[in-house]
Amino acid sequence: MSAPVLYLASKSPRRQSLLHQLGIEFETLLLREAAGRARDIVEEALNAEPAPHYVERMARTKAQVGWQRMQNRKLAERPVLGADTEVVLDGEVFGKPHNAEDATRMLKRLAGRTHQVLTAVALRHGDTTEVEVSVSRVTLRRLGAMEVERYVASGEPFDKAGGYAVQGLAAAFISRLEGSYSGVVGLPLYETSALLSRAGKPIL
Repeated sequence: MSAPVLYLASKSPRRQSLLHQLGIEFETLLLREAAGRARDIVEEALNAEPAPHYVERMARTKAQVGWQRMQNRKLAERPVLGADTEVVLDGEVFGKPHNAEDATRMLKRLAGRTHQVLTAVALRHGDTTEVEVSVSRVTLRRLGAMEVERYVASGEPFDKAGGYAVQGLAAAFISRLEGSYSGVVGLPLYETSALLSRAGKPIL
């Protein structure tokens, strides 16, 4: 096994799987998210903050907090990758659903409509943090109440922006996807590869 080339500031199994798809060796830096403890990052938009600015700010912050964690733990210095994915409809950012009721609300709003999926990926290396943003358009077909209820009961919507997973059962709901499939999953591979190449870490 090759030595890791970067740290991933995320516990997302989807982002880990996408990095493995490119053959990138990495180590994970976990950020504090547990209830009852001070979180490393507050994932909440500022007042009237545009969605593109918000996802870029979140990705950049995750990479920078991960970099600080690397230094505090005196780990070997490597680039740190952070990412953030948000679903946007009519200017409203749909984060991860808080519960089944919230997931149901999101899916009913998205059904029969086309929305944006924004994923920002940030790479901190040395004193530099570079960011790329992937913008995709996803159309969900109309959904019946029972379909939404069964999907929410499957548990898949939780921990997913917008309350659905394009790589899971919700693939049956998606009538059209324009843009980056990997970006909708959670890590746009084209943009990630470009950032790594500019940092002197080409994948090929």
